[in-house]
Amino acid sequence: MEQPIIARREVTKYILEAFGHRAKKKLGQNFLVDEKVVESIAAATECGPGDIVLEIGPGIGTLTQALAMRGAQVKAVELDSDLVKVMGKTLEGYDNIEIINADILKTDILKLVGKEEFTVAANLPYYITTPIIFALLEQHLPIKRLVMMVQKEVAERIVAVPGGKDYGALTVAMQYYTEPKLLCTVPAKAFMPAPHVESAVLVCERRAKAPIDVDEATFFKVVRGAFSVRRKMLSNALKNMGLTGEFVSAWLERAGIDGKRRGETLTIQEFGVLANTFK
Repeated sequence: MEQPIIARREVTKYILEAFGHRAKKKLGQNFLVDEKVVESIAAATECGPGDIVLEIGPGIGTLTQALAMRGAQVKAVELDSDLVKVMGKTLEGYDNIEIINADILKTDILKLVGKEEFTVAANLPYYITTPIIFALLEQHLPIKRLVMMVQKEVAERIVAVPGGKDYGALTVAMQYYTEPKLLCTVPAKAFMPAPHVESAVLVCERRAKAPIDVDEATFFKVVRGAFSVRRKMLSNALKNMGLTGEFVSAWLERAGIDGKRRGETLTIQEFGVLANTFK
């Protein structure tokens, strides 16, 4: 029997009512009911038969279904045990889906997906977006691509360029590890219930090689220091790394960077110069 398309509003409504499930605000639950957006996300993963996709926050299986229909081997990690029960029914017709009831931040991802390259697809809860992104990237997992639904403001920060108000530590980190591009924006009305913010879908291609040659720990320590106080000159902000003003002045001179500049004006390459001249 052909499975109904979960992404349709009437189908999602029926599923939620049938299981008596109300969206849990504390878990950031908003169910996507725009079939075109779901198909765009699935297509952006570029997955096909046999490809491994790690899905984070599958909900009732909306995107999971679209990925499975493309033939991918989907590992869907869902925190809410109530929704795991729902997916046991909504996705029962697919043998290429594994549903895991777990917290992605406490999951041994390599044990789950193996050592082959895989793609991440996620509709990330807004309250925990950044910790999940960093947890994935900092582990140096064999991720090929990340396709993520995030709050529109977060997406704008990730694709920002130096000098703008959106440019910050998250921007530098994401652009160090990946090449992010905005796929589309998604209005609140595309969800049930509708959130109070707009969303956006990002496609982040994992870089085969970092854009700069640095000691990674030092690099991110410098980035955090530079953005520790927004709108402050580097000569002041970098002191928050536990350094004296004298040290910071000598360091900036070695790097050839004006201490009156602010962190949000530096390119990734300039942060690299700072990291490489730190000692």
